[in-house]
Amino acid sequence: MKVNMNLASLYEVEYDQWLARTISLLKENRFNKLDKDHLIEELEDLSRREKKTVERFLEQIIRHLLLLQYWTSEHEYNANHWQAEIMSFRTQINEDLTQNLRNHLQENQVNIYEKALNYVKQKTGYEVDFPENCPYTLDQLLEMNWLPEKS
Repeated sequence: MKVNMNLASLYEVEYDQWLARTISLLKENRFNKLDKDHLIEELEDLSRREKKTVERFLEQIIRHLLLLQYWTSEHEYNANHWQAEIMSFRTQINEDLTQNLRNHLQENQVNIYEKALNYVKQKTGYEVDFPENCPYTLDQLLEMNWLPEKS
């Protein structure tokens, strides 16, 4: 119990050491010595961060696709920039995308689209009629070379 107590205390004052000791204990299969409460907290935080990260990338992809496809008055001046941004965000999202995170995006695509839509409406000054529902499938959003036809 003393190791557990010391490990729990270490978490509060020296996170990097806590992490190193926790990893060592896991590798050694010494599960009874783990600071389980903080380990669970860290794993939950990690899961939330990963989900939020891929959500943000997908929102950025949707924003730029909407601008590229629908904001025709700015297309000539900004199309290359928007396409480069789409490519960058797709590269970043696809680097770490797992099936679990993909499922999360599929389940939350409606909410992510609503956030992106609110942003582009504001950015364009509401001068464009964007679709109220996402016009793109998740496969299209993640496909490196896919771009919609200009409206």
